[in-house]
Amino acid sequence: MKRRQFITLLGGAAAGWPRAARAQQSAMPVIGFLRSTTASGSAHLVAAFRQGLTESGFVEGQNVAIEYRFADDRPERLAGLAADLVGRQVALIVGNTVSVVQAAKAATTTTPIVFVTGSDPVRTGLVASLNRPGSNITGVTFTTIDLAAKQLGLLHELVPNASVIAILRDPNQPEEEAELRSVEEAGHAIGRRILIAKATNEREFGAAFSSMSHAGAGALLVRGGPFFLSQRRQLVALAARYALPASYVTRDYPEVGGLMSYGASQTDAYRRAGIYAGRILKGAKPDELPVDLPTKFELTINLATAKAFGLEIPPMLLARADEVIE
Repeated sequence: MKRRQFITLLGGAAAGWPRAARAQQSAMPVIGFLRSTTASGSAHLVAAFRQGLTESGFVEGQNVAIEYRFADDRPERLAGLAADLVGRQVALIVGNTVSVVQAAKAATTTTPIVFVTGSDPVRTGLVASLNRPGSNITGVTFTTIDLAAKQLGLLHELVPNASVIAILRDPNQPEEEAELRSVEEAGHAIGRRILIAKATNEREFGAAFSSMSHAGAGALLVRGGPFFLSQRRQLVALAARYALPASYVTRDYPEVGGLMSYGASQTDAYRRAGIYAGRILKGAKPDELPVDLPTKFELTINLATAKAFGLEIPPMLLARADEVIE
């Protein structure tokens, strides 16, 4: 969905509200929804968040309003966007990534903040502990410290002859440093060389894939992050162009032609964040809501992409798949 279409969709929904509802909007609690990415790559997450709100008894335009802010992959905009939401006296702020939450935290110490992040919120300093977050922050995380090593192991099962496995990461996600160490240790344990490549914007993708190819990489593990997710179609296309069998962190990638993914559902994480937001609107305090952890991890395999790479899926791996895309 294009940014213009997304904004039009939001505007169209608002235009369709009954006049009485629009007149009462100023009296509704307002949620600030802040993401570091573009609007066009976030529509499915917004929909999931709304679903969670609905499960908690809140429907946008009827008894709650949402102010959307997107930084368009420009981290320098986050502080201003967070301050703007606080200035509008929103009831709470929902944000992704450590940088977004830090920007919101710098703007307010009282407005509740609900995060949805793929990092360890304790290690990155977002909360004091998982069970008792403390202060005005709580939220949902959709990863664990050993997840990257498990993803590497699954990729090795699929491409056992790859002596060099590349890792593509976004340096703007410093919280992944511990995961990278875990991946390197797992790679050494199976006798594989781990090659780290970096990309912070679209212009760097081509150079990163070219360097991985020239270094003899036989497989690729694409790390997480909202920027990579928003550019998933381009990443999948580059993996195909450079003939690099790649594994990703969410099923969003196999849905657009990626080979394989293993991880918790980000869509479900946003739904659960919507439920937390609803509980806070009903009076719950953030420091009393433990950080919501992932409980189910899904393995998704795209058979058509495997065939295009000339790969035969090991029967044991195929049997463990939660979803197979034909």
